[in-house]
Amino acid sequence: MATQQEKREAESRERRRLALAQVRQFPDPVLKQRSRAVEAFDDDLSALAKRMLSLMDDAHGAGLAAPQIGLLRRMFVYHVSEDEGPVVVVNPEIVERSDETVVGGEGCLSISLLIDEHHDVPVERHERITLRAQDLDGTVVEREVEGHEARVIQHELDHLDGILILDRTTREARGDALRLLRRATT
Repeated sequence: MATQQEKREAESRERRRLALAQVRQFPDPVLKQRSRAVEAFDDDLSALAKRMLSLMDDAHGAGLAAPQIGLLRRMFVYHVSEDEGPVVVVNPEIVERSDETVVGGEGCLSISLLIDEHHDVPVERHERITLRAQDLDGTVVEREVEGHEARVIQHELDHLDGILILDRTTREARGDALRLLRRATT
């Protein structure tokens, strides 16, 4: 007989599987396209944000961009701090970057096989950034962030420009990741 903990873990795995089934996977062509600015700040946008936050949470991701669910809109969500909670970002732009960069391992919900294989891809990112964006009401907000939060924002912003971690990594790491993906699909 399964314990309560085992039941919760099984339910969590099933929610993750169902959520990832809704996330576009590499090499889906929509992941390589540039997104368009959001112009309508309405109930539909709020509903989209709610759906994206739920999918991100169920998929066990740190962030999710609209193109990852097939919508070419300049919008993403992320959650990196329990203190602050989830964040919705609309029409983002990085207005300032630190000179200091850091290489760190990244996964991606749109290349979920790499996550399943515990295969992070090394990506160089700016250590600190200033993000200017809009919230769900269309109000312009500016955030100065660093570390993991800055990395997640840069990763999600790349999705809005049709850039994947495979485009940002070393030639060797890209080759390793592509070989892993090919082996899994043959």
